[in-house]
Amino acid sequence: MHNEQRTARRSAGVGRTADLATNPFRIDRDRVASSPFFARLGGVTQVVSSTGSGLLVHNRLTHSLKVAQAARAIAERLTSRPELTAVLEKLGGCDPDVVEAAALAHDLGHPPFGHLGEQVLDRLARHRFGLPDGFEGNAQSFRIVTTTDVRGPKALGLDLTVAVRAAMLKYPWTRHQPLDLAVAPRGASAPDDMPGTGSSKFSAYVTEINDLRQAREPFEGRVESWQQTVEASVMDTADDIAYAIHDLEDFHRVGVLQHATVAAELGTWQAQALDLAGLSDAELGAEIRMPGRSLETLRRRMHFKDSWVMSDEAFALAVRKVNKELVDGLLAVPFDGSVEAEQAVAGFSARWTRRLVDAVGVIEEPTPRSGHVVLAVQQWHEVQVLKFVHRRFVLLRPDLALHQRGQARLLTSLVDALEQWVTDRTEADRLPRRLHDLVELAETEYAALARTEPSTLVGPTGELPVGPDVVRGLARGRAVVDFIASLTDNQAAALLEALSGRTGQLWTDAFVL
Repeated sequence: MHNEQRTARRSAGVGRTADLATNPFRIDRDRVASSPFFARLGGVTQVVSSTGSGLLVHNRLTHSLKVAQAARAIAERLTSRPELTAVLEKLGGCDPDVVEAAALAHDLGHPPFGHLGEQVLDRLARHRFGLPDGFEGNAQSFRIVTTTDVRGPKALGLDLTVAVRAAMLKYPWTRHQPLDLAVAPRGASAPDDMPGTGSSKFSAYVTEINDLRQAREPFEGRVESWQQTVEASVMDTADDIAYAIHDLEDFHRVGVLQHATVAAELGTWQAQALDLAGLSDAELGAEIRMPGRSLETLRRRMHFKDSWVMSDEAFALAVRKVNKELVDGLLAVPFDGSVEAEQAVAGFSARWTRRLVDAVGVIEEPTPRSGHVVLAVQQWHEVQVLKFVHRRFVLLRPDLALHQRGQARLLTSLVDALEQWVTDRTEADRLPRRLHDLVELAETEYAALARTEPSTLVGPTGELPVGPDVVRGLARGRAVVDFIASLTDNQAAALLEALSGRTGQLWTDAFVL
């Protein structure tokens, strides 16, 4: 686990001030922005690949920049309010440079093809390689800044301050860590279709458990062990704001988000809200393809998952607001690339960003389903409706599913090919150096865990003690996953082409981060 190196990392945490020239948090921000892992995000899908589609849409890099922009604006607004000074200090502080650095770093671990790639790698990591904690984008980001990036002074991670590392922890637990709470925090329960697999979202693998503990140590007694720091909560809220606005902007620009279908869904629900509320769940499910039914399903799910904040009145007002601003406003005129169309998109984005950023506040004792930093009730409901429109009319499109199934097959084939290569003894000397180094790193980590915390490595076979062969197998699996997760969309496709013998190109940039 390289503890002798990790304990030397900077411990700047709570109660911090610094000159601008030597501000450790600005140094952190600059290290993240200078990392090749950050640069590669320009070639990683946000929702659809701009390269494959020919569309000008957000990628993970532009998304991260906008999250950082919103996060800094939120932090500056909160710290400028004198009535919040005491509570922010009590909870551990809210430094704009910390939240900006964490926002820039929060998606470093996203693999090729965005969330689709995350799902595929998680399935393969658990079932093919027996990795108990599989793959998760947040945990991979944390692994990069603490372990696999080599641009820091120690050549092991980026040597970030504990404040920034803690601010990256949206879900400050490992996959199988018991939380022992009556109400599970957001992301801490297993997906409905995968019972017994641990938390659906988590921010650290077992290989980085000491890093997680060290990052959280300065906040003990200030925030609950399962709760985000204030700065992590700011970053998480900014991520939600950017996601809710900019993906809708993208798909309006490229003509995917259609006025008629969105208007029918929202308008029908507004006109028939009482009748729809009277339908049984079975009746609602039978009519789900009819306008208004999907939005009614969202309303019920919000009651079930977020009863602490859900309000039917606020929900109805949110639907009305989104209908007016999005449907009757932005979508009413198709995007044609004109000055007027560009101004309409820019105005929509600016109005909504300002409205949501200005609505952020601080709660000293939040519910487990929330962070300390929250949107006002009305704006929270508006974000849920905006995200619903994106999911219902973009993510669930059959043509997108067709494209993603091809990407899933590509990643699966790439895992197969690299697994065969990394286990081929006759080719050991010609293994890509980056992949070779990742195998050695992971084997050192898993060997240490096998000695000190073997229960963390028990996978589906339940084998204990964890012997050298198991350690070697886990290390190879983690190395393959780490390697693929560091590629861009194009690099993943080019590498598979080369490994499949379908290209005559001798050299490829697929090994270059």
